[in-house]
Amino acid sequence: MSEHRRKTPQPQGGGRAAARRAAQQPAGRRTDASRRVTSSSPSGAHGEEPAYGSRAEARRAAQRGGGRRRGGGDSNGHEGRGRGRADSGNKRFVDYPRAGKYGYRRWVPSWRLVSGLCLGFLGLMMGAAGIAYALVVPPEVKDLATAQNNVYYWADDTQMVATGGSVNRQSLEFAQIPVEMRNAVISAENKSFEDDRGIDPMGIARAFYNMARGGDTQGGSTITQQYVKNSMLTQDQTLSRKFKELFITLKVGETVKKNDVMAGYLNVSYYGRGASGLQAAARAYYNKDATTLDASECAFLATLLKGASYYDPAGAPEVDPVNASAKENTRRAKERWSWILDEEVKDGRMSAAERAKYKTFPMPDPPRKDAKLGGQTGYLVDLATKYFLAHNEEGVTEKELAQGGYEIHTTFEKKKVAELEKSITKVYKAKIDPEKRPDKDTHVEFGGASVDTKTGAIVATYGGQDATQHYTNNADATGAQVGSTWKPFVLAAAMEYGKRNPALGPEQSESEREPVSPKSTYNGDNELKINDYDGTVWQNKEGKEWLQTNDGDKDYGDISLRYAMQESANSPFVQLGMDVGTDKVKQAAMAAGLRDDNYMANSTVPSFSIGTSSPSAIRMAGSYATFATSGQQREPFSVTEVKHKGEVIYQHKTVTKPAFPSIIADNVTDVLKNVVENGTGTPAQLPGRDVAGKTGTTDGNKSAWFVGYTPQLSTAVSMFRMDDDETKKNRQFLEMYGTGGEKSIHGASFPAQIWHDYMAEAVKGTKVVRFPKAEPYGETLFGGGAVSPSPTPSPAPEPSESTEESESPSPSPSSPSPSPSESSCAPLDWECNNGNQNGGTTDGNDTGGTTDGSTDGGTDAGTTDGGTNTGTSEGTTEGTTEGEENDRGGIFGGGG
Repeated sequence: MSEHRRKTPQPQGGGRAAARRAAQQPAGRRTDASRRVTSSSPSGAHGEEPAYGSRAEARRAAQRGGGRRRGGGDSNGHEGRGRGRADSGNKRFVDYPRAGKYGYRRWVPSWRLVSGLCLGFLGLMMGAAGIAYALVVPPEVKDLATAQNNVYYWADDTQMVATGGSVNRQSLEFAQIPVEMRNAVISAENKSFEDDRGIDPMGIARAFYNMARGGDTQGGSTITQQYVKNSMLTQDQTLSRKFKELFITLKVGETVKKNDVMAGYLNVSYYGRGASGLQAAARAYYNKDATTLDASECAFLATLLKGASYYDPAGAPEVDPVNASAKENTRRAKERWSWILDEEVKDGRMSAAERAKYKTFPMPDPPRKDAKLGGQTGYLVDLATKYFLAHNEEGVTEKELAQGGYEIHTTFEKKKVAELEKSITKVYKAKIDPEKRPDKDTHVEFGGASVDTKTGAIVATYGGQDATQHYTNNADATGAQVGSTWKPFVLAAAMEYGKRNPALGPEQSESEREPVSPKSTYNGDNELKINDYDGTVWQNKEGKEWLQTNDGDKDYGDISLRYAMQESANSPFVQLGMDVGTDKVKQAAMAAGLRDDNYMANSTVPSFSIGTSSPSAIRMAGSYATFATSGQQREPFSVTEVKHKGEVIYQHKTVTKPAFPSIIADNVTDVLKNVVENGTGTPAQLPGRDVAGKTGTTDGNKSAWFVGYTPQLSTAVSMFRMDDDETKKNRQFLEMYGTGGEKSIHGASFPAQIWHDYMAEAVKGTKVVRFPKAEPYGETLFGGGAVSPSPTPSPAPEPSESTEESESPSPSPSSPSPSPSESSCAPLDWECNNGNQNGGTTDGNDTGGTTDGSTDGGTDAGTTDGGTNTGTSEGTTEGTTEGEENDRGGIFGGGG
């Protein structure tokens, strides 16, 4: 390039403006700036350029320099402007990954990007919420909250009854709802109801805070939310339902008047006892109209809104046997009732003076049955309902079931139910006369249950004379002790676990024990001194000995266990229970089908082995069915299938558990078969069929039982007298001396007769099946002071050992054999006593010593004169009535 065309070089340092700034700076800084400018100049003052070895090197250098020039610039900004133009051509709407950043910074979004995305998302959500809110149309309450009927079916799928649903719902206008009820609900459920818009954030926060403190709480949901949930939505705990509830609640809060929300909420809420709505609740709990409720009663009804199953004083053991008992529910209801009244005072909705009037809890009436549930129907519906609620895997609640629409198929056979009721009614009419014997024949109750041995299906029950008048289901647990019907469990335990070795400790392995044969000999004397397994005399906590008595103070001498069962002698089985261990007796009873609950007596005392426990008739029938099936246990059940809206939501599955080896169960059956053929159970004989069974009577003649079975059907029948005031917490069992014109009542009297009459019809037309033959098992042992054979002449063998013998042997030299007239009564001969009235051989010792004299079903060993205990002390039967307030009527009660 020629010299004259070379462009005049620009002054270094940025021009005049830069020079002025430099002149204004201190000298030191000007020197530094000058050095920086000089060092940064790309060329000399005369445009000197670096030399390159070739044109290619020059091009590469130019390209590298161009890149740097685009990234930098001179002091006048010429190159910077060029870079700005280049960058503006490459700008993106979303700068991600970030340009000009390297390493991890390239992937870290800028604050502009994050804030922009958040604002955009928030805007979209608000738009969607606005559209959803605009489109929400709250469904009509009357279309979704009005319950339907539940239909119950017999075992043959014919309809039993349609019940529930709209029959127990009656809507009230707002003006008809007592102001006391409105105040109670607002104070208890939603203090801000009159001012909020349906959602109360502070209420939700307060609920969490109180929950964290463990105090009583208002719910986090407002009354409006609960109204929407109860009347317009399902009870599903899903996210979609929560969103629907939120939008509908907001819509209702804006468009529906508060008075209408309050009225709707109280009209659709569930209060328990099948009552939906305040009017139905007032009728169910106080038998009055809602308009006549006082503030105290309103406060109680408001407690039910928190969960009727846990606040109804009647209890709901089918929902929760432990926490929903009558006792726990009453305590819980009283506490919340008092709290609600106090809250009303704090909120200014009740004066302190008025609050002072309500010091006594307004205990509601006992539950009542609908008229269509009269007779046995109400008891059957009750059993099926409880069973389904306790066993369904879908989690259907009592509240949901009350809304209706369910088809419940039961195991109950209409004909068998009618036959069982007929056989009991026959006794009522023929023998029970309250007008003639008001002090003896009043308050007489029967209970019964019949179970299919092969499946566990409950085919028939008897709960009382009328479910609309007598509310306690006698087929379920009543607290009536079972007496000597417990003895088969003692025998089974002795054969299963064996007699303990006196030389070893109380906890012994099976190899250290000796299995007991039914042919073993035990002392059957009256007032037998009971020893512990090691031979030491058993004493209670007070140091008193136990003397076991037999009914009629009868001495039997040394007798086999088989004969002791036949004659129902007490002392051999009490001593046998001690030798084996009463804990093992309990295990055997539970293996057969009973449960360890409030109806299982204290198992640490000798009398446990002769029936101080009080399981239900259903459970006793089910446990004896275990012996009928050679040791295979199946749970009793009352529901086969449940449908909802045409869809099957529950189906029963039979589960079989091995309870005892077949050889043991068959031996127990053989011993019980002998009881019916030759002993106390002769009134239960069914000509041409195998029958096994056991009589039972308790101390003080306060209850009597017969439990027996054929190979196909097991049935239990109970009889007792009990104070008829079902509102009492501790109802008393009454003596039955003189009841029905009899000197005393035993298992061989009315219970066995009822069993016979029912079973004769129930098995009519069915195949005749025989029990399996019992094979020899166990060692022939001697216990309770019984003397083992010696070389001297031994007593003649007992003819009762063979089922072919028709006459009962002489039990001991001091006890005469029963006369033919005493052992040959016809099954329906009411005038024949079979020795019951005079302490004869029939049911002989069922009454002797079934209790300990305590008030808790045998938890202590009673007291007698002279510092010893006898098995005849009374009192325990009364103590067991605590079951009336504690889980009475659980799922088949008494262990089930």
